[in-house]
Amino acid sequence: MAASLIWLILGVLLVAAEVLSGDFVLVMLGVAALGAAGAAGLGAPVLISAVVFGVVSLGLVLGARPALKRRMELGTGHRSGIEALAGATAVVVSRVDAHGGTVRIGGEVWSARSLDRGVIEPGVEVTVVEISGATAVVLSGA
Repeated sequence: MAASLIWLILGVLLVAAEVLSGDFVLVMLGVAALGAAGAAGLGAPVLISAVVFGVVSLGLVLGARPALKRRMELGTGHRSGIEALAGATAVVVSRVDAHGGTVRIGGEVWSARSLDRGVIEPGVEVTVVEISGATAVVLSGA
């Protein structure tokens, strides 16, 4: 029973320490220690618990950790807010030139100005190059 308690404490400490490192190594070792605690709790000798710890930690560090790291590095790939508007297609609502005008982007009307300083007439499709403040900077020829 004492061995399972030691493994349990070690596992909880390692998982908690992962919060500080963020590298997914300590959490893998912590889960392996919890597995060893389970084995010890079922009456396995200390040597078998240590083998369980070694096998589970090796499997997690070499198997699950790389997949988790890749997933975290990729992120969701979801752009939101004004980041999502760059590259979008808009339709000119009122004449757009270098000084102003309006466009419709996905159902919303935005103030706009032309990037190439040309005049763009209503009904023309344009590409949103960037959002500058509350103004869409657009380029004709979408």
